[in-house]
Amino acid sequence: MSRPPALGVLAILWLAVVGIAPTARLLAEAAGPAISTLAQDAAVWRAAGRSLTVAGGAMLLAVLIGTAQAGLLLLRDVPGRRLLIFLCILPLLVPPQIMALAFIQASGPSSPLLISLGLAPPLGSQNPFYGPGGMVLLLGIQNAPLVFLAIAALVRRLPGEVLSAARGLGATPSRALRMAVWPLLRPGLLAGAGLAFISALGNFGIAALLGIPGRFPVLTVLIWQRLSATGAAALSQVAALSLLLAALTLPGLLAQTLAARRSGWKSGKPFEPLAPTGLDRLLLLPLCLYLLAVLALPLASLLTSALVPAMGMALTLESFTTRHFAATVAPGAHTLAALANSLMLSGGAALLLGLAALPVALALRHRTVRATAMAADLTYALPGACTAVSVILLVLGLPGGGLVYGTLGLILFAYLARFQTLALRPVAAAAARMDPALEDAARGMGAGLLLRLRAVHLPPMAPALAAGALLVMLLAVNEVTVSALLNGPGTQTLGVLVFNLQDGGQSPQAAAVSCLSLLLVAGLMALASLLGRRLPAGTLPWRP
Repeated sequence: MSRPPALGVLAILWLAVVGIAPTARLLAEAAGPAISTLAQDAAVWRAAGRSLTVAGGAMLLAVLIGTAQAGLLLLRDVPGRRLLIFLCILPLLVPPQIMALAFIQASGPSSPLLISLGLAPPLGSQNPFYGPGGMVLLLGIQNAPLVFLAIAALVRRLPGEVLSAARGLGATPSRALRMAVWPLLRPGLLAGAGLAFISALGNFGIAALLGIPGRFPVLTVLIWQRLSATGAAALSQVAALSLLLAALTLPGLLAQTLAARRSGWKSGKPFEPLAPTGLDRLLLLPLCLYLLAVLALPLASLLTSALVPAMGMALTLESFTTRHFAATVAPGAHTLAALANSLMLSGGAALLLGLAALPVALALRHRTVRATAMAADLTYALPGACTAVSVILLVLGLPGGGLVYGTLGLILFAYLARFQTLALRPVAAAAARMDPALEDAARGMGAGLLLRLRAVHLPPMAPALAAGALLVMLLAVNEVTVSALLNGPGTQTLGVLVFNLQDGGQSPQAAAVSCLSLLLVAGLMALASLLGRRLPAGTLPWRP
């Protein structure tokens, strides 16, 4: 294939700077002396073992939950199917630090909700979610939608003729699903398992809020502790820890690679979910109880905790107070500053990535650009802690880089590196469906590059651009892993604020900020859903 034109060169430069350079800088650290120090640090290997234990357990739980949900909701046309699919995906969109806080405040002897219901355990008993068991449970719940969505991506391409052929051979509907359909969905199951493993391995919010009190620190927490203790002086240590964390993700990356190779069949007639059996209708009850336990009860706990004067008090007419919500929106409050920082960072990242996604997506027709984009995807595939450390290494290695350490500019660059792939995917899918003859006709009429982008490509691809930008904003506005490692004075974000409030013993204020954060997430989801009606199935995760 010929050398890419100017648009392709610009796309390669953008992807190289935003996606490849940070990861390459982190990998270059493997040649330094920092790696040799790992073997002498027993705390590192304990944390690595704990990380693998928690990530492996969470992956298995996520696979069990996600597969069961997919079998019931994707392959059977049960009542309320669309709403149930949305609710099953919702845990993925709840920020991990808020999910951890919700479960902490829904259990334990000081839980206002349990005290109000008369169900609180005796004083002095430990919160059951502290430690590895709670970490595995919550990470499994939060990552189960990744397995569900990976299977859903294959169900959308599943040839309906497979089921028809099995039925024609005399198989019952259940046997046809088991013998003919599920074997084709195994690559999705494998890909989802790999995603769940990597996500659990790189999680910081749940790992910190449950692991630190439970005295079970994992690698992401150890990276944060050492970087927070001495700042840039510990950079060589945290770089080595990040490389170790990246190495531990290899099984998950391998699982996704194998899954991609085994899912290359072409779709035919669209698969239609089968009519539910009596057993399927009975299974709706445990599914609804599960969703109630993981969504409604923690949310009720957050709200209850935010409406009492202090933890350990029951919610009554006398104790009811809104002062924690008032404090979060008072002039000069940390919440307003954190909200402004989060909106500025997430909105700025969404805008820049949305603007860059259009030319990059159009340039993907060239092999060199596609190869560069695949290399840039590694930044999104690796844990957020690796992205944060790689950005620090890259920026501090530049002349004057120390001036941006701990600033909003550094966090913004990390967000660009972290979420580039997320913004590009829906736009790339839209670009692949465009007729190349439109651009050829515009070029034949003398239209320049900017005019072609504005008049030919932008109008039909605008919904995909907006959806990609909103997805970036939705995940970045409450992001905590990257922000916790990169924030400095005056750069606290919403995710970091929730973590710091809970870590500082201000649980009611943390609950109030979490409630406001969830309202913000709900608003962004509603806005993205309006655009989702004009997008292909699967563009938005809650509209499979």
